[in-house]
Amino acid sequence: MDERRLAAAETTEDAANIPNLAAPERGAEEAPVIRLVNQILSDAVQRGASDIHMEPYEREFRVRYRIDGLLQVVMTPPLRLRDAILSRVKIMAKLDIAEKRLPQDGRIVMNLMHQGKKKQLDLRVSVLPTLHGEKIVLRLLDKENLRLDMTRLGLEPESLEKFQRAIFKPYGMVLVTGPTGSGKTNTLYSSIVQLNKEDTNIMTAEDPVEFQLPGINQVQMKEQIGLNFAAALRSFLRQDPNIIMVGEIRDAETAEIAIKAAMTGHLVLSTVHTNDAPSTISRLMNMGIEPFLVATSLHLICAQRLVRLICADCKVENPVSPLVLVNAGFAPEEAETVTPMKGTGCATCGGRGYKGRVGLYEVMETTDEIRELILAGASAVDLKRKAIDQGMITLRRSGLIKVKAGLTTLEEVIRESVI
Repeated sequence: MDERRLAAAETTEDAANIPNLAAPERGAEEAPVIRLVNQILSDAVQRGASDIHMEPYEREFRVRYRIDGLLQVVMTPPLRLRDAILSRVKIMAKLDIAEKRLPQDGRIVMNLMHQGKKKQLDLRVSVLPTLHGEKIVLRLLDKENLRLDMTRLGLEPESLEKFQRAIFKPYGMVLVTGPTGSGKTNTLYSSIVQLNKEDTNIMTAEDPVEFQLPGINQVQMKEQIGLNFAAALRSFLRQDPNIIMVGEIRDAETAEIAIKAAMTGHLVLSTVHTNDAPSTISRLMNMGIEPFLVATSLHLICAQRLVRLICADCKVENPVSPLVLVNAGFAPEEAETVTPMKGTGCATCGGRGYKGRVGLYEVMETTDEIRELILAGASAVDLKRKAIDQGMITLRRSGLIKVKAGLTTLEEVIRESVI
């Protein structure tokens, strides 16, 4: 059999192995556990969950969904079904069901019906041994939830203008920062989709590759064989790249290579885990990067968080005293004119009062004055003060703007940002 026929046969076999939730007539013939697992997965999609947690405890086995950033219990199946449910998920993810002592990672690709149409869903599966059995977390990667239009992410117009000005520069570094689950990957993906042209070579190093983007060379990290971010970056520089995206700068070695790439004619996009934009500079220096390298290579830092949107179908006014608004960060004269909103809970949002999420953004441009402060070894506090003087919108201010526009609640903004 020639190579093309062999590849076609393999592709057909792979397609045949994809679990199909879109064929209801098969449901009656399936074992109860298989039906239950399929129900858990399809229900998570219907509710718009981002993660499914299957957690065994001494006296109960519970299933939780993470919806709009918060976990909620949706089911407590009988304890006797625990092992069968966990084994079924491991079989679907092609993991070793006999191995119960070590963590395992896998992937499930499945078809299902959603809102009357067939869609393919990608799930990342993580299995972790705990005291009372294996805990499984499934991350739902739904391409339709990926917003690749930067104007719809929630950036304020002036912040968006700064961000786009930085990513369209021919070389240098742009960093996106924030905690896990704050939408950093989405921001980076929407940036590189904008930059993706026929005459541009874009290389990405990701762990894991969350979404496959056409026309972009994406590389999956494999730590066990030595393919980490630093090793991938070194190889990228021999691949004639224009733009390099590094999933995360975790150590000094990766930071050093990324900054050298940014200084040798490449645009480098990456993420760092810090609390706000100014503290990212201190973080890089703590990794051992020289201040002059940071000052000359770094164009912009974007810190972000996600807050829940008020449900549009049950939104009502929720007046609070001006003093509360002033304490949250509004100017006294502005507080007199602001009426916060809230959701009362309805069928659309499942009684929560929130549906969907939007980003809060703090975009700090590395201006000449900021560069001078970096070279002088200024603290994150001094950098933040100077950036605000130059018009930077802080995370808290970005949230207050969205409270004023009736998009989110004051509680959400206070939970996700500090003054």
